[in-house]
Amino acid sequence: MSETAGPQAGPYHRTVLPPSGVPSALQPNSLVPASRGRSATSGGAVAASAAWRDGDPVGDRRFADLGPLTLEAGGRLPRVRLAYETWGTLNAAGDNAVLVLHALTGDSHVTGTAGPGHPTAGWWSEMVGPGRPIDTNRYYVVAPNVLGGCQGSTGPSSAAPDGTPWGSRFPYVTVRDQVAAEIELADHLGIGTWALVVGASMGGHRVLEWAASAPDRVRAIAAIATAAQTSGDQIAWAHAQLGAIRSDPRFRGGDYYAAADDDGPHLGLAVARQIAHTTYRSAAELDTRFGRIPQGGEDPMDGDGRFAVQSYLDHHGAKLVRRFDANSYVVLTQSMLTHDLGRDRGGVESALAGITSRALVVAVDSDRLFLPAQSARIARGIGHADLHVVRSDHGHDGFLVEFDTLGPIVAAFLHEVAPVTRA
Repeated sequence: MSETAGPQAGPYHRTVLPPSGVPSALQPNSLVPASRGRSATSGGAVAASAAWRDGDPVGDRRFADLGPLTLEAGGRLPRVRLAYETWGTLNAAGDNAVLVLHALTGDSHVTGTAGPGHPTAGWWSEMVGPGRPIDTNRYYVVAPNVLGGCQGSTGPSSAAPDGTPWGSRFPYVTVRDQVAAEIELADHLGIGTWALVVGASMGGHRVLEWAASAPDRVRAIAAIATAAQTSGDQIAWAHAQLGAIRSDPRFRGGDYYAAADDDGPHLGLAVARQIAHTTYRSAAELDTRFGRIPQGGEDPMDGDGRFAVQSYLDHHGAKLVRRFDANSYVVLTQSMLTHDLGRDRGGVESALAGITSRALVVAVDSDRLFLPAQSARIARGIGHADLHVVRSDHGHDGFLVEFDTLGPIVAAFLHEVAPVTRA
């Protein structure tokens, strides 16, 4: 998933980003030409990891220490902590709780401003808040940072039992492990049943897993731009992203947290993001928005200059390295690779047929990462699901852009399944 908030987010919309200086250590010719003073991480020194660490500003985070967790693929985490944020108030009946699950590079900061502890504003502020489709005047909204993430939850950048970052030693976690930790969080918060569990992309994986793993704790689900089982095409796209990170010599096999500024795996992470971002937007949008327009002041014919769309991808790579962690990108991408709702449940169709909660399924018609056919499979398998297809030129990122369409769909469904008045 991309964090882009709209079709014209950032400085790129046919016009261009002026070149800016960057330390020479971040300018290998293999990515962008150093001679023009550009890099995938332009804008000053970059820490080896942008993970939130103990001692950093807490912001709106809260923390739940959940104890040990036995992992599906083997092994055990001796101590799990989830960072989370909440909005609204749990009512006396306890029936107005909504769980919002983020996508690959999202976090718990669903809504709210940027500030200390939160380098960017909330990634779904148009959907969550007072008077928004998920109305925090009515609902108690909880958003955790996923297990394996890098914004306060236990992950590769957090401390192992010996006090040093897990790094390459962090164990393999699956979507089921992530949901198991979130079930423990619900217990910690005293929430017996969620009125709604909602998420898109990787978050949608966990939505479906919640419905299959804990059916008695979920009254309704909303699975947006997601799939019940990772496809070969999605695995292929992910493989290239993992290769980009692992082939960066500054990745150091995952043990780079002690590296100096500008000496982390920034180039590998930036290239991974560029590959991913290509799948987040539609081919039609990229061609209409950029086409073959050269980047201002550059000439692609001289072998050194870029087209505007290349500059756009460089920009998104540069943004991510300043707010994310390469190891978490690897760990979470691997969890997506093995996502299969039907594993040990008799297959996908059997698992979907066993979902008893009310279900809303939303596809984006131009999504070329999570195809509308995958959403249709979910709705068909559940049987009693409501299926909506959102029209968008923006591809997979339509769920971050098309609030005028998606918002009313989610609001109507939530009012139907949990018609509370005020908290």
